[in-house]
Amino acid sequence: PWILLKEGGSNTYVSSAMPQKRNPGILNRCRTDASTLLGMSVEGLFRSHNIPAGMADGRLNGRTDVFPQAVKVLDGMDQILNNLVIHPERSLEELDQDWTCSQEIADRLMKNHGIPFRTGHHFASEIVSYARAHDITPKEFTYGLAQQVYAQVVEDDPVLPRQFPMTAAEWDSAKDPAAIVRNRSVKGGPQPAELAKMLRMAKDTVADHEAWTKQTRQKLHDAEERLNADFQAKLQ
Repeated sequence: PWILLKEGGSNTYVSSAMPQKRNPGILNRCRTDASTLLGMSVEGLFRSHNIPAGMADGRLNGRTDVFPQAVKVLDGMDQILNNLVIHPERSLEELDQDWTCSQEIADRLMKNHGIPFRTGHHFASEIVSYARAHDITPKEFTYGLAQQVYAQVVEDDPVLPRQFPMTAAEWDSAKDPAAIVRNRSVKGGPQPAELAKMLRMAKDTVADHEAWTKQTRQKLHDAEERLNADFQAKLQ
């Protein structure tokens, strides 16, 4: 596996039925806590129908323990993320077992060489069909084989360039999952630069929320102090 939960401690526990199995304790607990939170949250929706005259006002008996439960779920999720073990090399092997790069091939044909969208995707689909029929992984699919498949596609579409427009280097790059991620140029994409930008934005947002919370608490504190002072002044 390319992703695992770190074993031991409170993370996992031994199955009562299968000695070789380890149950993901923190995953199960977090899922249970999340389900509890959902139940607590929807309670307010059910109470809100109490609006006919003479009935109790549903707003008067709201829960005060929803936020602590939400924090508990987030803490559990944080614990899970901090205990994941990622194997980069194994993840690349997993990607190489299937043609996750096929869309990148079609996209590059359209973006870099003007091949129509549907035609490029048709070519990529033909590549995948040929590869699966001959048990060939992306890494093993040579530039020469790509040229052969392209030649067959060209026979049915006289508008296309007669020669496969990609270079050998571009073909290899289009099949490389790491290169695909690096070369993404869309907003919100997985490329490292964009991820770094989104993390900075998220941290800035959290900092803004923390500053607002601090200011609001201070305002509430000051207002309470003024209220108490005014009340005491009235008593004198």
